[in-house]
Amino acid sequence: MAPRPFAEEEDDGKTVQQARHGDPLPDDIAFLVSVVDGPDRGTSYRLGPEAPKALVGTSPGADFKLGDRLVSRRHASFELAGSRLRIRDEGSTNGTVVNGVAVVEALLVGGEQVRIGSNVLALQMARVAAQPLPVSTSFQRVLGASREMQRLYPLLERVAASQIPVILEGETGTGKEAVAEAIHEAGPRAKGPFVVFDCTAVPASMVEAELFGHERGSFTGADARRIGLLEQAEGGTLLIDEIGDMDLALQPKLLRAIERREFRRIGGNKALQADVRILSATRRNLDAEVEAGRFRDDLFHRLAVARIELPPLRKRRGDVPLLARAFCRELGGTEASLSAALVARWDTQEWPGNVRELRNAVARTLALGETFLDAASDGDAEEAAAPTGSVAEVAARVIGEGMPLARARQHVIDAFEAAYLAGMLAQHGGIVTRAAAAAGVARRHFQRRRARTRD
Repeated sequence: MAPRPFAEEEDDGKTVQQARHGDPLPDDIAFLVSVVDGPDRGTSYRLGPEAPKALVGTSPGADFKLGDRLVSRRHASFELAGSRLRIRDEGSTNGTVVNGVAVVEALLVGGEQVRIGSNVLALQMARVAAQPLPVSTSFQRVLGASREMQRLYPLLERVAASQIPVILEGETGTGKEAVAEAIHEAGPRAKGPFVVFDCTAVPASMVEAELFGHERGSFTGADARRIGLLEQAEGGTLLIDEIGDMDLALQPKLLRAIERREFRRIGGNKALQADVRILSATRRNLDAEVEAGRFRDDLFHRLAVARIELPPLRKRRGDVPLLARAFCRELGGTEASLSAALVARWDTQEWPGNVRELRNAVARTLALGETFLDAASDGDAEEAAAPTGSVAEVAARVIGEGMPLARARQHVIDAFEAAYLAGMLAQHGGIVTRAAAAAGVARRHFQRRRARTRD
């Protein structure tokens, strides 16, 4: 979604300044938000590089909790935006007022007064001693030398060392599964299994059976006992991918399993222990999902002991060349496979598909070559230099069939990926864990490929 501009308006000499969502976050800016009048007088909250966002309200899940009865559960939110502070009303009952003007969203510079319910909040901006960022360009398999990523590494190290539930938030393709697996591999459960449950990949009627398992004869088609993913993750980590898409009817069952650390298979009478660490990932705004009644408040609080938001690739300044070269090596390319001009052009793109889209672009380039891709984009694929090997045969076939570019491109990518994954498995004796580590991808890529082969 494109950044939304903010209109400039003045009130009592205070200016709500224009800015954009992509503004860099300084390391030496902090805001102190203090309740100076009202039922919660004396309460305060500090926003800085270590805590750049805060939800304000009466909900137990709010970062800045207020007790005033005129304050909504999720009333408003603050977020650092460059050297300013963005305030957003989250659909509150009584509204959010800045310097006497009701606002939906505004950017503040410090010195403003904000009314939330019966409380008057004062904002004070301060310069703080900048904390040195780590010099590392990676956390386990997660790559990134940008300031946005380097700020995450200390937090990732802390949550990895613990066993607390974590919600990973971010746009599609930002690498949430890779971060979850990195947390697992850096933590005390690294020797245990890492299991992924994708809420969008299973029909709603089968989600409970997939997650908890079932006994033979428990429903039509249950011809044998099935061990669920929660049980498969025993002693390790279960990543619930796209948790925001989980059916509302199943959420209380998951909550009970997490709170009691036990569950039952469908049709079973025996309670089974669940010694599993739960990580969750979502592309959705779970605060909004809870407010809309599509996600249970109590489950959200249980899962969101820690929340980590992964930045989109367009905000990770300088990471595109680093990632492109890394993907090129993983996919069997060389330094000469990607020209400096191509990488420079990629570095200026928006990448709506984020890291996943960039990886696909590298795979296409290795499979087809820059010359072929440029020609195909101009409609001159027949005159382009043909790639070599089995991928070239696929390319020749789809061109001969007159297939549209988008479909043809995907066929060639699929052929290249199949050959690459098969080769990596062969090099590592068919052991998926080793092949995935060497390829720098999640094990699920190999599992999906095997499933397609069986089909």
